[in-house]
Amino acid sequence: MSQTKSQAEILKEALFNKRKNGRLVATDETLALSDSYCEGYKAFLDNAKTEREAVKAAVALAEAKGFVPFEIGKSYKTGDKVYVNNRGKTVAFAVIGKEPVEKGVNITAAHIDSPRLDLKPNPLYEEIELALFKTHYYGGIKKYQWTAIPLALHGVFALKDGTVKEVCIGEADDEPKFVINDLLPHLASEQNKRTLNEGIKGEELNVLIGSHPFRDDKGSELVKLNVLKLFNEKYGITESDFLSAELELVPAFKACDIGIDRSMIGAYGQDDRVCAYPALTAILEVDAPEKTALAILADKEEIGSAGNTGLESDFLRYVIGDLAKMQGGDATVALRNSKCLSADVNAGTDPTFQDVMERRNASFLNYGVVVTKYTGARGKSGTSDASAEYVASVRAMLDNAGIIWQTGELGKVDIGGGGTVAMYIANMGVDVVDLGVPVLSMHAPFETTSKLDVYMCYRAMYEFMK
Repeated sequence: MSQTKSQAEILKEALFNKRKNGRLVATDETLALSDSYCEGYKAFLDNAKTEREAVKAAVALAEAKGFVPFEIGKSYKTGDKVYVNNRGKTVAFAVIGKEPVEKGVNITAAHIDSPRLDLKPNPLYEEIELALFKTHYYGGIKKYQWTAIPLALHGVFALKDGTVKEVCIGEADDEPKFVINDLLPHLASEQNKRTLNEGIKGEELNVLIGSHPFRDDKGSELVKLNVLKLFNEKYGITESDFLSAELELVPAFKACDIGIDRSMIGAYGQDDRVCAYPALTAILEVDAPEKTALAILADKEEIGSAGNTGLESDFLRYVIGDLAKMQGGDATVALRNSKCLSADVNAGTDPTFQDVMERRNASFLNYGVVVTKYTGARGKSGTSDASAEYVASVRAMLDNAGIIWQTGELGKVDIGGGGTVAMYIANMGVDVVDLGVPVLSMHAPFETTSKLDVYMCYRAMYEFMK
């Protein structure tokens, strides 16, 4: 026997903002597509654990799709696909649109650096016949999370003769790993008195790299000598070459499915490659957009976007300027007419730590891609705060395309906060709003995301740039 809906129920359906778990809304076909899409994403995560590796992997995928290096002074037509590689750490991909660049560019901007441990310029030392590396952590980390896990060494030695030697040790199953040791609980009574933030101090993040001494009865530091001998045999370097090296220690974990239902992904570096990969794969599928489409994968976001490979630099301004000049247009006008999705993650609500979230304005796994109107800390410091008009246009785009999405803030107002590249792009006169994937255990060596949310992020990026 059917029941007639009350007037209140009818009004609620018409007027209330209804948020539903995306897995209850999505079709079986959509869920299958999200699973399939995330297989490529997991492979990208394993091959792109540093910003250099991410640029290299992205360029390889783009070139396979017909992208070529942009040449200043050359003319390009609608549908042409070009890229600009900035020092191997930041890269921009563009597909020339039907309208002049001066009328605006549709930009997606993600970052490809992640929290990690960098080697100091003079890292190698020996203590009680063990060889270790001194590190300086990069980005916001909980230092204790980096102990007692397998680590891999990635990066480059840049030699005085101009030669660059790429380094990757610890990713293959048959390769050695590295580790930061922690104090056993039996002897940790004094350590346990420290605050959680000081449980492991920055100068205690020392990486164990060897214990076998060079076989000689004479001399000291024989373990260090043997380590240097092995590095010399493999890369042709001496200890002084560490001065011009960029070497990073990252977790040696592989990306994997999480949950008995395989609905989630666990991996290192999902902040922000979980948005960088959708931005990249979306622009690879764009053919002849109305407006020129641009996807930029940037470095240095985790330390404030500073430097010539971060988005506080003029790199994006120059890229759009060069595209506009190619057509005789004005770079400043092009920027003022441009729109951007700042593709960065939000903090997913963790069932164990719900007290830091304001539930009505928090994001949740499986509820789709997150639109974040503003980030910042406390009184909205360090954010651009997107205009109502621009947010309305993004809402319309997502709804019209049937994309599952949600809104979110980065925790309760006075708890903390964080920033993205949005404010630097907004400073150029561009309309910008943050859009990305909710993440659990953000900035930990192993982060968790939802496959459906990752796929919806890709769908949103493609819809925006096409």
